[in-house]
Amino acid sequence: MKVLMIGLGGIGQRHLRNLRALLGTELEVIAHRVRRQQFVLTEQLQVESDAGLDAKYGVRVFSELAAALAERPAAAFICNPSSLHGTSALASAAAGCHLFVEKPVTDSLADAEALVAAVQGRGLVGFVGYQLRFHPCFQQMQAWVESGSIGQVIAVRAEVGEYLPGWHPYEDYRQMYASRRVLGGGVILSQIHEFDYLYALFGRPRKVFAVGGKLSRLEVDVEDVASVLMEFGPTGFPVHLHQDYVQRPPARSCQIVGNNGKIQIDFRALSATRWDEGGAVAETATFPALERNALFLAEMRHFLACVAGTETPLVSLADGAESLRVALAARASLESGAVVVLPPR
Repeated sequence: MKVLMIGLGGIGQRHLRNLRALLGTELEVIAHRVRRQQFVLTEQLQVESDAGLDAKYGVRVFSELAAALAERPAAAFICNPSSLHGTSALASAAAGCHLFVEKPVTDSLADAEALVAAVQGRGLVGFVGYQLRFHPCFQQMQAWVESGSIGQVIAVRAEVGEYLPGWHPYEDYRQMYASRRVLGGGVILSQIHEFDYLYALFGRPRKVFAVGGKLSRLEVDVEDVASVLMEFGPTGFPVHLHQDYVQRPPARSCQIVGNNGKIQIDFRALSATRWDEGGAVAETATFPALERNALFLAEMRHFLACVAGTETPLVSLADGAESLRVALAARASLESGAVVVLPPR
């Protein structure tokens, strides 16, 4: 299988390692690279070597995207900065490539919708890299919600916070995509996973209101704290999402309150708990042996199965456009101070 890598930073190298592990010698790798940095990263995002990336993974490099696409790769992995996703993915789709697009699908709703149309029109596979959909804590929470185990949902509180300079130890945080508006950064888009899994659970919200902004001492030109309140469903139940670039230790959790109980998941502690209507613990699940890369391996196996025609994308480009729609509404609300009303789907 010939694949095209567009972007070989931290996430691009992770996907490349996993592809090599799954496909072995059946994998042929070409890459469109602009900066051509040659450092090799470990699983922990430490620099293993400051030279030899292309040689280590047997990558043939092209400086022009058109030349790389002329090689007719079966699939393209869009792993460059968020603001460049649209251009790279649209060109790859036009060349007939199946697409694995890192989150967010792009930073422009118009580009996202054009990409959805292009992929659907050509009958291609389009998948967005939301690995939390493969996390057993999320899957357990989703199963409990969908089974009606806590009755009607009344309120939700989700949180994600992590110290930005610690994300990529191999690079100056001030230069990375998450820190720069021109690259599609900011806490709302860079930590968009929560918007995706809330959409998976509850669909599109009716209203979105956000406060926050550039509040910390970090040297970034984007919002580093956001508090987003959303209204969901026919009952209008509230969902509060907190995001930040400053928390130490990091936090990632979700609590769902229903008429007949409560659910709490903690992604960091790898635990999920459900309480019944009397306040007693009804079920617990823990996943102490889970390794982070297992999520990325699971999504890669799934994508390859989609390309083979044996599965359909768990997170389609249309789903990616939905989470982007809500995230951009939150950013618009933060900047304007107004409530953003979304049309029903």
